[in-house]
Amino acid sequence: MNRLFKPALLRMALAAVLLQHSVAFACEDCEDSAPELPPPAAAIPAAQVSASNAAAAPVKQLGIVVIAGLALRSLPTHIPTTTESVSAEEIARTINATDAQDALKYLPSLLVRKRYIGDYNHAVLSTRASGTGNSARSLVFADGIQISNLLGNGAGFTPRWGMVTPEEIERVDVLYGPFSAAYSGNSVGAVVDYQTRMPKAFEAHAKVGIFHQPFALYNSRANYDGHQASASIGDRAGALAWWVNLNHLDSEGQPLSFVTKPTSTGKPVNALTLPVTGNVLDADKSNTPWQILGAGTRYHSKQDHAKLKLALDFGPQLRASYSLGWWKNKAVGSSESYLRDAGGNTVYSGANVGIEGKQYAIANTDFGQNRDRLEHLMHGLALKSQTRGEFDFELSASRYDYRRDEARAPNAPKSLSKPAADAGGPGRITDLGGTGWSNLAAKGVWRPSGSTHVLDFGLQHERYAWRQKVSDTPDWLNGAAGALFTDFGGKTQLDSAFIQDAWAINPQLKSVIGLRAEQWQALEGRKTAANGTPVTFEARKENYLSPKAALGYELSEDWTLKLSTGRAVRMPTAGELYQGGVNANGAYVPSDPSTNPNLKPEKGWTSELGATWSRGKQQLRSTLFHEDTRDALYSQLSANPADPAKTISSVQNIGRIRTVGVELAYSADDFFIRGLELQSSLTYADSEILENAGFVSVPGDTLGKQQPRVPKWRATLVASYAITPALSASYGLRYSSPQYGTLNNSDPNGFTYQGFSKFFTTDLRMQWRVAKQWTLAAGIDNLNNYQYWAFHPYPQRSYHAELKFDL
Repeated sequence: MNRLFKPALLRMALAAVLLQHSVAFACEDCEDSAPELPPPAAAIPAAQVSASNAAAAPVKQLGIVVIAGLALRSLPTHIPTTTESVSAEEIARTINATDAQDALKYLPSLLVRKRYIGDYNHAVLSTRASGTGNSARSLVFADGIQISNLLGNGAGFTPRWGMVTPEEIERVDVLYGPFSAAYSGNSVGAVVDYQTRMPKAFEAHAKVGIFHQPFALYNSRANYDGHQASASIGDRAGALAWWVNLNHLDSEGQPLSFVTKPTSTGKPVNALTLPVTGNVLDADKSNTPWQILGAGTRYHSKQDHAKLKLALDFGPQLRASYSLGWWKNKAVGSSESYLRDAGGNTVYSGANVGIEGKQYAIANTDFGQNRDRLEHLMHGLALKSQTRGEFDFELSASRYDYRRDEARAPNAPKSLSKPAADAGGPGRITDLGGTGWSNLAAKGVWRPSGSTHVLDFGLQHERYAWRQKVSDTPDWLNGAAGALFTDFGGKTQLDSAFIQDAWAINPQLKSVIGLRAEQWQALEGRKTAANGTPVTFEARKENYLSPKAALGYELSEDWTLKLSTGRAVRMPTAGELYQGGVNANGAYVPSDPSTNPNLKPEKGWTSELGATWSRGKQQLRSTLFHEDTRDALYSQLSANPADPAKTISSVQNIGRIRTVGVELAYSADDFFIRGLELQSSLTYADSEILENAGFVSVPGDTLGKQQPRVPKWRATLVASYAITPALSASYGLRYSSPQYGTLNNSDPNGFTYQGFSKFFTTDLRMQWRVAKQWTLAAGIDNLNNYQYWAFHPYPQRSYHAELKFDL
């Protein structure tokens, strides 16, 4: 599978498959009123639901769900594998949604590490066998436009959730696993597609919301508040439909990081030591005692969002659509010292302080500040035929652009009693302007007349450009960029072709066989250090094949079986290939192995076997899943080739990680009593490191350990009850067992800064339609006020209220 292929051979293979399947199925992309749908398996979630038919209920065909509609972007492909969905009505009724990622809150096996409302740089999506440190192992789309950030992998490369607001969501669909040939290996965890509203007639909406979080942790005690306002309007006039959405968010987040000093580093006090109080004695993730001196980072974010969508029908069979998204964020990061001298003055830095008989040095950079200014643009254009005949096509192009992305921080941010940096002073600017990605695709679907085959095929091009320039400035608040500190850059490119055949072998048995061929390139990798030394890296070009296969069988009227398998090749990102290799003074370290431009891609096979029981308004699904990944990409320690006595930390390939597990999902309408709806899930995942040449402390210490940030147990439950036709209430539960943040599982204490804890939280929401056009809602997240961590502390009990107007 890893051998290089020639483009000519690929073209011949595609032609051979096309010639082999010369006859087709009925319409697979029809509205409910169209002729009878064929009985293939569940549709994948990349733009399956059209704007004109998104709210329609799925069509049940022989126990296998088919979501039908005029998808504006991606063409539907029927695959008998696990899919889940949530509609706008369900979100409004059961979730206190302030960000787009909240829509995924109760879906099986999914978790978004949302640290606070408006979290824009660490809200990573976690899936069955991928933790919150692996952002590049899932794909997220908005109306078919990619908002996944594949420039790097980790907390700083989260999906650009801000390009979708909760009020514009019509539906969210999720495909679990890399079982569609239409997606790259980044789909190994899941593919998430947000479908947003498109009007059939004039409509207007407005919503205002407030939220409030009392927070108490260590010696941080305060109330953190915020508000949100949105408005949208749209209409259809003949062949033209348009939609405009505006949103503003002002959010104060709780402290996220803390300034710590291990007690073992303390020295005896002397005459020059400044006695202080206010510290908190705690233990770190390894249960080593340390002193908490204050809160290191807390964000106040102000975000604005605007979305324009246009759709033009050139007759009943051809549609052009365009989307423009704009997102702006101004964030102020601040810190807070707990330390007080004898006079009650706050101590930030500048002296050795005495705590409980020991002295500790407080560096000028311990209590930091930052100012982030971001402005991003997203474009998407598509031309799609919708003949519902033998052949349909789609041409699409999209681009995501970091029009402005600037982070500012002082070099010496604090003085003894007052943050001197508040008035300005020297600092550094990190500029990502010009970073972004673009996507091109040409797709087709062929339904040969009289056949039971449907063939999907396409060509795709993806390009990612990473640019990061760090400069000194005389004024960190408003000064211009001065002398260069570091400069990183690089590009990756993926060209692919896919073909996928869905075959209804008989009314009870369906199969899907697909093949994805990819050519990956890494190019223009470079770095320049403060001393002006430029370093460039050789370009790479590699080719891979990824086969896919699935079967769906209707065992009886109530039971359906599904079996899927697929290979995924997750390519290294520019950030993983080219970052690092510069010391604290900005000088490039010759032959430094922490930069690894020769990283191998992750390669793995994922399989699942599912059984679904459906009767009346109840459905129970059980899914066994297995993932075997070779050369997984992780940051870890290893021996320095230049000096084996020393170790380095860098992104490296881990030989093998295997995950096996089971997922149960149950849903019911009118559960015991009329008006009560229930959705629940339970997931068990055993994810083990089987091979690894690297290590954390000593060679071999990661073997047999659990993959970081993948808990063994997860569970969700949300129950909603229609008290009256106008009033509903919902109650939600979420649980996760303990997890580890290190490869050698040396962090058993999850309930501390940098730890990863178990959690059990409950949520409450009530929605009341006061009048035909007015809706009032209120709720509480983390009702039981559970204090839990994922490196940073999650929000504590938070109160929500909102008022909505619909015209």
